[in-house]
Amino acid sequence: MLNVMAGGEFPAAMDQFRAWGLKVVDLKNGIFGKSISDLSEEEADAAAQVLEERGLTAYCFSTELFYDYIEKGERHFREQHLAKLDGILRTAAKLRPVVIRLLSAKMMQRNGITNSTRHMAEQAPWVLDVYREAIDRIYEAGFHATIENEAHDCIWTNPQEIVTFFHELNRHGKVHYTYDVQNLWQMGTFPSLHVYEELKPHIGFLHLKGGQTEEGSNELKWRSALEDASWPVADIVQQAIADGVSPVICLNPSHGAKKEGYDYSRLTERDLRYLQSLIHGGDI
Repeated sequence: MLNVMAGGEFPAAMDQFRAWGLKVVDLKNGIFGKSISDLSEEEADAAAQVLEERGLTAYCFSTELFYDYIEKGERHFREQHLAKLDGILRTAAKLRPVVIRLLSAKMMQRNGITNSTRHMAEQAPWVLDVYREAIDRIYEAGFHATIENEAHDCIWTNPQEIVTFFHELNRHGKVHYTYDVQNLWQMGTFPSLHVYEELKPHIGFLHLKGGQTEEGSNELKWRSALEDASWPVADIVQQAIADGVSPVICLNPSHGAKKEGYDYSRLTERDLRYLQSLIHGGDI
């Protein structure tokens, strides 16, 4: 679960993680008022102490690296994203996450592109090189990288684009795919076991959010608890557990509009307990 989902200041949030019986945390932002990418060495030491005192460990650093439009060019990606990696790795040396997240890049003309991998090969061949460099540096520092699909103007809208990207990336064993189920749904691919099976060879981390459709549509409309989601949560989660693709499953807050009359109270706790019921005591 993301650290910010427990609310409050970082130490208090980690107290809540412990009260929920969690053992690992996905660190993103709200860490002494900063994102995981911006911590000083002193703040990283303090964060490590907070976790150690509560018997928690960092599983993932959810950085924002590469969540930007490729039309801005290679120089922008190197100066505004890749340049931050040294500091992130210094923080990682203190907090020892298992994986460091990179985000899928964006395209300004996403709706007009049918195959993003081919488009990048023709128009922005440097994109894969920048990802490769980051992945190699993360691996050389003793960590693994993961790339998560985002929900807005993302270079990935369907399994084919993801599979071909990882094939062209050619960094097997150093990086895996974080399947954010709802994000890919927002980009046009409704969640199903068939979609999961297509992505399975590359999945190493699973991100879950709820979400509901309107009657007669497959598009995400309403924010909801996992248990009430319109997509087959139990089927996909239980298959992922059986396949062993994601040692840790991470909860994220649901996207979507608020539905009139829906009970949004204690949504995080409800999602947590429902997910724990599916994984029978596994770590989240």
